[in-house]
Amino acid sequence: MNKSVVTTEEPVFVPEHKFADFDINAHLKNNIIAKGYESPTPIQDKAIPHALLGQDVVGLAETGTGKTAAFLIPLIDKVMKQKGERVLIMAPTRELAVQIEKELAGFAKGLGFRGMVAVGGANIGPQIAVLRHNPAFVIGTPGRLKDLMERRSLDLSDFGTVVLDEADRMLDMGFIDDMRAILGKMSKERHTLFFSATMSKDIERLIGDFLSSPVIISVKRHDTPSSVDQDVVRIPRGKDKFDVLAEMLKDSEFSRVLVFGRTKFGVEKIAKALSRLHIHAESIHGNKTHNARIRALEAFKAGKVSVLVATDVAARGLDIPAVSHVINYDLPSTYEDYIHRIGRTGRASLKGRALTFVHGL
Repeated sequence: MNKSVVTTEEPVFVPEHKFADFDINAHLKNNIIAKGYESPTPIQDKAIPHALLGQDVVGLAETGTGKTAAFLIPLIDKVMKQKGERVLIMAPTRELAVQIEKELAGFAKGLGFRGMVAVGGANIGPQIAVLRHNPAFVIGTPGRLKDLMERRSLDLSDFGTVVLDEADRMLDMGFIDDMRAILGKMSKERHTLFFSATMSKDIERLIGDFLSSPVIISVKRHDTPSSVDQDVVRIPRGKDKFDVLAEMLKDSEFSRVLVFGRTKFGVEKIAKALSRLHIHAESIHGNKTHNARIRALEAFKAGKVSVLVATDVAARGLDIPAVSHVINYDLPSTYEDYIHRIGRTGRASLKGRALTFVHGL
């Protein structure tokens, strides 16, 4: 890792379309404008026209590229124009599912239909109750969706469209069998949108098995983001890295910090130890209930806590504004994980810093 990435001027992206150009429902178009959207991002610019035509799409794009709107906008329009159309969206984590539903609510405001979230770690009873009303959009994690199917509360035979978001992450988390089981219960004559940051052999097999002549769109950045200044923090022999972290976080420059640890236990321990030092910190990991994870995330977004300590469950798919620093307290397992972690800072037009702790040689 370099102390600072050598940056070059990236060519300015000029979209072929404006949102006003798309042949979509007028009320939906007004909602898009009301959210401040004018020009599409590259993935939106390339994917929306094909999705509007009903073509299967494979979108290769990292988080933070606007892919949620790339599938929601054409699919909301489809639900408006095709009576009885229903959409299933699979996401790897509870947080991402909740975030997609929030985006859906904004785009679909006043359009007369609803979406729901079906995720583990939350009471299944209310989810079953909502499903009885046949919501147009069902957004869920594979494990909970499969559970609802087995309880006969979710019948996929009347869903004409499916989105697999962060498909590579779902594979990493061991959801491959659940994904195949869910897709196997849907009509073969369906519309499938597939988004992934990477194209592995497993991903290629899934595409081959479940998509029909897809349009493949790649807007991947192959290098680390130029908006993120990267540095290594060497921990001297005999020095405890927690002490280094705590000292660092006392600096006012560290205003909104994501700290990544390897294990659920370790992350919880770090957050509690920081809180004892009067450094406002929360944790987010797989052992926390769904509601507790959402509360921690919302407190961090609102600035009520300045530090969020997380496992890699927080590295993908979460839109957290104005993160000043990402700290790799524990080294990531892969280069891809590193890229996703540091991609939480330096978003939009902001600059960010990523620091990685390594023990001194």
